[in-house]
Amino acid sequence: MAFEEKFLRTPPPIEVGGRRFKRYHVSADPAGIAPEVERAAYAVLPELLPEPDGTPSAGFLVLHRGGDTGAYLNAYTWVWDNVLHFGGAAAGQPALDCPDLDPTHFRVQTRPWIGCVWELPPVTHEREAWVRHVLSPARPDLDAYLADSLAEGSTGGRA
Repeated sequence: MAFEEKFLRTPPPIEVGGRRFKRYHVSADPAGIAPEVERAAYAVLPELLPEPDGTPSAGFLVLHRGGDTGAYLNAYTWVWDNVLHFGGAAAGQPALDCPDLDPTHFRVQTRPWIGCVWELPPVTHEREAWVRHVLSPARPDLDAYLADSLAEGSTGGRA
């Protein structure tokens, strides 16, 4: 099977656990991610978050619906002012110790994997946005950070 890029969507930010998160959805299906998969993924999100540490309360999420039965949630939270904390969950993927093929049955992952080739494009953008809106200005502008998302489109060809 030849490699193909996937579709990247940017739903509006959400607030969970006192933190505001930008969202990225990745899917091979142009219709996007099914609402029941999205609801199930965000239900496990509080388990993926670190304790607040005084850093502006924000981060970004990548929800990826695999081409098979799998679904993956990557939660990236800014901590220690300039460090990215990672928490992940997966559903419907037996290779990741998921108990069944149900893409709504999310389980927290313990592997130190931070994302696959389709999930990583937002990471570079988010690094630049954090520096631009939170670290560089005299006063951090969290609203500007939350408004600055990677454009929707293909997961590739962004260099």
